[in-house]
Amino acid sequence: MGGFSVGRGHWSLDDRLERTLREVPFEVPAGTAAVTVRLSYDRSQGVIDLGCGSPGGFRGWSGGARDEYTITADWATPGYLPGAVEAGTWHVWLRLHRIPLHGLDYTLEITSGAVAPAEPVVEEPPHGERPPRRDIPDIEGMRWFAGDFHAHTLHSDGNLTIAELAELAHGRGLDFLAVTDHNTVSHHPWLAKIDREITLIPGQEVTTDRGHANVFGDVGWVDFRQPADAWVEHAERAGGLISVNHPLGGDCAWLLPISWRPRLAEVWSSGWWDRRWGAPLAWADAWRDDVIAIGGSDFHRHGSDGLPGAPTTWVLAEDTSTVLDGVRAGRTAVSAGPDAPLLLRLGDELLALDASGLVLVRPDGARQLIRDDRALVPAGVGRHRLETHENEVMALCE
Repeated sequence: MGGFSVGRGHWSLDDRLERTLREVPFEVPAGTAAVTVRLSYDRSQGVIDLGCGSPGGFRGWSGGARDEYTITADWATPGYLPGAVEAGTWHVWLRLHRIPLHGLDYTLEITSGAVAPAEPVVEEPPHGERPPRRDIPDIEGMRWFAGDFHAHTLHSDGNLTIAELAELAHGRGLDFLAVTDHNTVSHHPWLAKIDREITLIPGQEVTTDRGHANVFGDVGWVDFRQPADAWVEHAERAGGLISVNHPLGGDCAWLLPISWRPRLAEVWSSGWWDRRWGAPLAWADAWRDDVIAIGGSDFHRHGSDGLPGAPTTWVLAEDTSTVLDGVRAGRTAVSAGPDAPLLLRLGDELLALDASGLVLVRPDGARQLIRDDRALVPAGVGRHRLETHENEVMALCE
């Protein structure tokens, strides 16, 4: 038993302006073991994002990263959820991401079969050493952990497996990494199975044309089709955290209406190319007066964006399993990298590490030259930062 269907169509710019997300229905008969969908169009002319819904709800998303997916009971294309192939009406999700003025032709091929193809074999990388930890004192039974709150894998538009990404982050000296693939949670079940001496935090980057937000924690799939207020409500209800991502970034700046502004924000991302440009800090101050600043590399692949830990977010926590609690409490700092100049709050003092010759800027604007590689200075209330004499931001501390 099996089935094969081909559908052809044309999306116009008017179609996109009327409704960005389209759902194309198809029927899956009882006894089906595998469903495969193939989308073809002229990629030189536009971008159509791809996803899937079944009678049971969300089954996956790959955006513009893939033109094909397969779903079976035991495995699925990265970005998609394995599980029972229910009989009934399924939908191919098509988001009209970029449609030219003259429109875009497309073809959908849908195959259903009684026999599932074999799961692809994936070779995992060898495990290497972690760089030595920096000499940072514990604070009341807690320690500062180094990590990154924004990275992608093959489960969306990255090109590394989860194990490859974890190994890369571990080799750069990180203690934790949030894996935040776009509009999917297909990577979540695998995170705890990866043993690379680094804690992998479940995350998802809720992605639209008008803004991106990371949701952290094992909170289930967040529906990107809903308004941003619904994302916030979902995260709060499920005990997770939500962060506004790269709010001033190129074609993915934050433009969405929102009633309640999240306190957590990716103030420092790899897209902050010239850190003499103070707009991200000004945005954070304008967003709300108690922003908790974090950083994210937005890593996808070597040679693109920053490597994991560029920038590095430091969180004061009891252990890596409580990192999100530390973030929620505002115990964060951000540096350009795992070994870059660092500013950390140690109770009533700040530790400026490897910062000789940099300028400490206090919340009230007062400035002080740091003259030693390891200096303790009084801490005030609010965000402090380290800058060069040319006002380039080198470190932040809440």
